[in-house]
Amino acid sequence: LQGEVGSGKTIVALRAALNVIDAKAQVALLAPTEVLAQQHHRTISKQLGELATKGKLGAPDYAIELALLTGSVGAAEKREIQSRMKSGEIDLVVGTHALLSEGVGFKDLGLVIVDEEQRFGVEQKELLKKLRTSVDVLAMSATPIPRTLEMAITGIREMSTITTPPEERHPILTYVGPQDEKQISAAIHRELLRDGQVFYIHNRVESIDRVALKLKELVPEARIRVAHGQMSETMLEDVILAFWNRDFDVLVCTTIVESGLDIPNANTLIVERADMFGLSQLHQIRGRVGRGRERAYAYFLYPVEKPLTEVAIDRLNTIATNTELGAGMQVALKDLEIRGAGNLLGGEQSGHIAEVGFDLYMRMIGEAVQDYKSGIIETEEISHECKIEIPVDAHLPESYIDSERLRLDIYRRLADAKEPDEVKPIEEELLDRFGQMPEPVMTLIRIATRPLLRQTQPPCQRGHRQQIGRAHV
Repeated sequence: LQGEVGSGKTIVALRAALNVIDAKAQVALLAPTEVLAQQHHRTISKQLGELATKGKLGAPDYAIELALLTGSVGAAEKREIQSRMKSGEIDLVVGTHALLSEGVGFKDLGLVIVDEEQRFGVEQKELLKKLRTSVDVLAMSATPIPRTLEMAITGIREMSTITTPPEERHPILTYVGPQDEKQISAAIHRELLRDGQVFYIHNRVESIDRVALKLKELVPEARIRVAHGQMSETMLEDVILAFWNRDFDVLVCTTIVESGLDIPNANTLIVERADMFGLSQLHQIRGRVGRGRERAYAYFLYPVEKPLTEVAIDRLNTIATNTELGAGMQVALKDLEIRGAGNLLGGEQSGHIAEVGFDLYMRMIGEAVQDYKSGIIETEEISHECKIEIPVDAHLPESYIDSERLRLDIYRRLADAKEPDEVKPIEEELLDRFGQMPEPVMTLIRIATRPLLRQTQPPCQRGHRQQIGRAHV
């Protein structure tokens, strides 16, 4: 289930959990951090309370047993929860990696819900599935990891997308560029003028205090505190709670704030060394701001004196261009293209696609899945590539459709059309959305309609794909 932060993934997951519990099975919800696990526990408790009040849970004596299992739970309480899970008394357990530790078992596990799925490794997710062979898995993420996304778009796994953005949200204004002290100072000052708060990401614990002192010199009036994973649990909780209560203005922290924090008053984000982060990390970190009605700003900075790698440039370009609400899916697709999908049956979560090319790899996987679903395991049919090159100017000019994503989408739909009747709706849509078609577009439409040639020529074998607009597609 792919959807932006705040789009309602937890409510959808809760509905699935209620169906499973109604069928007398148990549900486990796995979250990457204690903060997020506690947040889910509170949300689910509140929702279940409202449903019980409204009489939506059936008979008055119908009760759902909910438990929270994290690393901070005491040993005695943990043993009691584990015992009740094994006996089937607990219907729904919310937990962190503690759910994957030894001694954890279920009487009848029916559903595993994995939130922030990109934060878990393959082995961790497989551990829960091994507890019972016929367990269903619902993975939720704003930016799925490449392997999960690739399995979804090739048909191995099913995927649903929540595209409706939360109410009263605005796209986050995103800036990617070299680090400049004047710009950092101006960004913090602007946020302070509207009584807002700032996230400043510096992902090095050994130098984080020096960065906080430097910021104090740049903006003397700002109240600044530090948070990182090497602090004690009590100190970290105090800092986060104080930031929530607006006791200070700038939180200098590592990526521990990547998921689970919901602070609507913090609407400026500054990230140092953005070239060192992964694409999904950048998108998740950007999701820390813009959660209220105020316009949010995100600054992804890199050092001027150090050259950027080609992959880092790709990532930063992607995060800079995909700023609209619901851009997580596009970011995840680009991440899949950059990193590859990995080994579908092993532990590697990226790689392999670069060996054969993205398009060919996706086609090979798609054909294998289709064969499996249709019952064709072995076939003697030889797949031929059918290539048609036409020396004409047939393409979608930028002056006609200025969005690269829309142009590629139209090219894809034309290439996938197998009958002339399938081209007609695309032609009508172009006329309706972009106006009168220039000559190259009309030529492209005519070429896409020409598979009527198949009536006079031998048909291509399975694997046939048209290549239209040789120089442009």
